[in-house]
Amino acid sequence: MKTISSHRKIAGLCAALLAAGSVSADELQDLFHAMNDTSAIRKPPEKMVDTKPKKVQDLSIWDEELFQKQFLASYGVNTEIEPKLTAVEFEQMQKVLDAMAEDDDTAKAEKLLLKNCKESSSATFEFTLANIYFQQDQLEEALTWYDTAIEQFPNFRRAYKNAGLIHVRNGDFKKAIPYLTRVIELGGHTSIAYGLLGFAYGSTENHLCAESAYRQAILLDPETIDWQLGLARSFFKQQKFGDAVSLCNTLIERKPDNGDFWLLQANAYLGLKQPMRAAENYEYVNAMGQATPDSMTMLGDIYVNEERWDMAADSYLRAYELDNGAKPEKALRAAKILASRGSLEQSVRMLDRVGEKKTALDKENLKELLKLQARVAVAAGEGGDVVKILEEVVAVDPLDGEALILLAQHYGRNTPEKAIFYYERAAGIEKHEAEAKLYHGQLLVGQAKYIDAIPLLRRAYELKPRSDIEDYLKQVERIAKTRG
Repeated sequence: MKTISSHRKIAGLCAALLAAGSVSADELQDLFHAMNDTSAIRKPPEKMVDTKPKKVQDLSIWDEELFQKQFLASYGVNTEIEPKLTAVEFEQMQKVLDAMAEDDDTAKAEKLLLKNCKESSSATFEFTLANIYFQQDQLEEALTWYDTAIEQFPNFRRAYKNAGLIHVRNGDFKKAIPYLTRVIELGGHTSIAYGLLGFAYGSTENHLCAESAYRQAILLDPETIDWQLGLARSFFKQQKFGDAVSLCNTLIERKPDNGDFWLLQANAYLGLKQPMRAAENYEYVNAMGQATPDSMTMLGDIYVNEERWDMAADSYLRAYELDNGAKPEKALRAAKILASRGSLEQSVRMLDRVGEKKTALDKENLKELLKLQARVAVAAGEGGDVVKILEEVVAVDPLDGEALILLAQHYGRNTPEKAIFYYERAAGIEKHEAEAKLYHGQLLVGQAKYIDAIPLLRRAYELKPRSDIEDYLKQVERIAKTRG
């Protein structure tokens, strides 16, 4: 969090006034606002890289005026719960403030503070040095000096608060919780303290405590969206889906163009087992142009369960397009689901779309595409196409046991010699040995070659003992004896 020269001057002046006892902490905030009628700290240029973890970047409060103003106000002194300065220390601190406010010389201020950071001196020096490091985004150094200040003055509320803020920015939520809790214990009942505590609890999966903290934050600051969204998420995590739906309604009323609110409410509707209400939300988000591959896949799943095949295929294809075809395995999964439900035409639509980028598919996805095309062709009675597709699969991967068995089953109807060839190849693959030998044995039984079939069926049963195979084997053995 970096500031420009004018803000440092304002901070120094305010701190000096408060240290001298000229104004109270509350009066300082009013004074600061009057001296800077735009914002306490301007946002950094957009080109700057945000070093906060992605999860923490979702919080908008870092750039809000109230947060920035409260941070700069922390240069002041609350003499009831925080260390005082002796007359000599005050003179030394005044030199620091002058360097910061008049000369804008952070290096000089840092040097002066380091000189005065002693166990016997006021913890205010360590705290002020930590603040300088915090403003320069030197967060580890800032934490070290905040902790040192706390060791010297265990009730140093501002030090707890700023250290807690750093831990939240760093994504160290377990570390942030005791600091933020201590802030509140020491009387820091602010919306930011409660809100960040709720955020930290939610990030560590303690959603009951997160709910309590967010409620307090909203009570003190009903305007900040972060706290209401956090409360809605804590409801969802606790499976309080009805509460989540109601709160999402409030959020949507305030910002109807925010797709995240609609998606969160859709998830809550799913929790309430109201899939078509969720579908309405997903459709609305798609109409707004804010759909995601995941939201459209979920919409497709809903339509499959409702047996709305065309709408399901449309949703799956939309998900594929949003992903720019980067995850063909998801589209293949959708095609497989549609085929398993007998929706062959829609499955073919999915497969054809994936097949448009056939040359870009990796080996596994190409095999899956070809095998799905074979299954759909079989289900549609297009036997001639099956052989061509399966042979292409085997050409891609000669050890694909599933494709070898499918080929063997196809040839078993008219060309048993070819079928046996493929069964024997499949049996050489450990994963498919049991299945291949079972089908091979059944083929021989169909040719009345019972004695030849018995060792194959026996091996299949040894590999995968099943009562139906056992009964079949016994039946073949009886027939073989009677015809022996």
